[in-house]
Amino acid sequence: MANLQVEICGVKFKNPVIAASGTFGFGREYNLLYDISVLGGISTKGTTVEPRLGNSVPRIAEGSSVILNSVGLQNPGVEHFIKEDLPFLKSKGVVIIANVAGRTLEDYGTICSRLDGLVDMIELNISCPNVHSGGMALGIKPENIFKVTKLSKSALNKTPLIVKLSPNVESIPTNARAAEEGGADCISLINTFTGMVIDIERRKPLLANNTGGVSGAGIKPIAVRMVYEASHAVKIPVIGMGGISSAADAIEFMMAGARAVQVGTANFSDGNAMPKIIGGINGWLDAHNINDINQIVNTLTLN
Repeated sequence: MANLQVEICGVKFKNPVIAASGTFGFGREYNLLYDISVLGGISTKGTTVEPRLGNSVPRIAEGSSVILNSVGLQNPGVEHFIKEDLPFLKSKGVVIIANVAGRTLEDYGTICSRLDGLVDMIELNISCPNVHSGGMALGIKPENIFKVTKLSKSALNKTPLIVKLSPNVESIPTNARAAEEGGADCISLINTFTGMVIDIERRKPLLANNTGGVSGAGIKPIAVRMVYEASHAVKIPVIGMGGISSAADAIEFMMAGARAVQVGTANFSDGNAMPKIIGGINGWLDAHNINDINQIVNTLTLN
């Protein structure tokens, strides 16, 4: 078996496959299907200072090779997470990435300060397209990315900071550099695209929120391109995501420059998607006589 261990910002992952935020809850439900300790890490459900009920239903709609979600960051709040969910995650021996969101810049500082030293890494959700305030506005313009990153980093003494970037922007390289200049230790991308699906009989959007975040296999080629661009624009590590549903998909992202990957929507269609991807990566490395996963990172040769 090849070595699948990767290290990002001093944090060691047993393998590069991480559950993407918003698709895995806090891990309890999937742990009924398999022992989630096999995963490299878990990026938690987006967590806010206060509990949130989220958007009105319906909140999920299907498109061709994609889904749209408009959950609206429903979550029990940071104190519930610390008391009820964090002990369970710590018992599983996986890297814990707390995905955090806020309505204001100050919210990000507050929640980062509260979680500092309690989790392995913090991932800033500044790019959620289905909330009416906070994240989406902060994740579009590079000057705002710089501000929220700098403020959040100043609230942290022990925990590395990941900034999750939106694809709904003019320039991914520019925004990646803004996060790096603001003090990010790592960036992750991409979050969901903004989209709409219409019920032609009712002449109304299927989602109660009208629009939602588009994810799934259909966005993968765009995500790979953006990860490639971002990884060549910054010196800090990159975690890639967007439509990964197989080992081959994950390997694409790593060849494009990602040090690790996050898997999201694939978990909905196959509850065992991530263990299969981990096994598939190992099989591919063995078949190609590669003994270390890190040897394939950023090895793409352009035509």
